[in-house]
Amino acid sequence: MRFRADRRLEEIEALYERRFAHFVRVAQAIVGDRERATEAVQDAFADVIRSRVSFRGEGPLEAWVWRAVVNAARKAVRRPLAEVGADAAVEDELPPMFGELAPLVSSLPERQRLIVFLRYYADLDYQSIADALGVEVGTVGATLASAHGALRRALEEVKTGG
Repeated sequence: MRFRADRRLEEIEALYERRFAHFVRVAQAIVGDRERATEAVQDAFADVIRSRVSFRGEGPLEAWVWRAVVNAARKAVRRPLAEVGADAAVEDELPPMFGELAPLVSSLPERQRLIVFLRYYADLDYQSIADALGVEVGTVGATLASAHGALRRALEEVKTGG
């Protein structure tokens, strides 16, 4: 058991080093502030490291970690703000890949925005997103379709000037 826990710790550390910026960006989409997002990701990884022996391996380790990050970010939203700058808009920190869509993506409801981030920025498949969020795969697909529809409508409004 000790060997497995040590190996799991190495996997978690490697994931932290490789994907930290991705975790922060997605957490920021939830909390709306980069500093609080960074704290949430660090809290999540501390929890993951402490509870690594409870990971049963029924899904990918990364999906399990994503779930911890999302939960930590949601918990951070419920904590009172100490001091968040007035310019802590999510779209200011969206990954460059969203380009001109950033304001539209940031205006999506939280669940849609989160699933868009996990799919297109974190590059998770539907099953991993479902595992990370604790929802069914069908819910991921339906939510992503709703987000696509909302973005399409918003783009049409921009295009027609309405």
